[in-house]
Formats: sequence, C-alpha cells, structure tokens
Amino acid sequence: MERKTVSVTGMSCDGCERNVTNALETLAGVNRVEADHEADTVEVVADDSVTDDDVHAAIEQAGYEVTA
Repeated sequence: MERKTVSVTGMSCDGCERNVTNALETLAGVNRVEADHEADTVEVVADDSVTDDDVHAAIEQAGYEVTA
C-alpha cells in the first residue's frame, strides 16, 4: 500500500469532499480516501498500481485542481 497526499484547490464544502472521494474510489486499487476541504488536501491509500497521474486525472475530472 502506498499513501499519497495531494494538494487540491476548489473544494469548499463537504459535498466537494464527497465528489473527490467518489471520483477516486472508482479507481481500481484505491483502498481509502480522505478529502479535507479546510486543509485543501486529499489523502489516498492505494496499491502500487495507482499512479500519481491516475489520482490527478480523477481529481481534475471531478472538477478540482491539483496544485502540488
């Protein structure tokens, strides 16, 4: 398992957290997602098969911007 923490802009509420979480949970190999709109972060615990590009693409497809 690998833990990735991503900085995300555009999340402003619990609904935004759910949108990002739902988008990431559709990726095969993702085991846990914790989005925090107050800290502008998303933590993803996933198999090694899930790349940073996969995570970033899912977040951006949900309508949010990865900043780091």
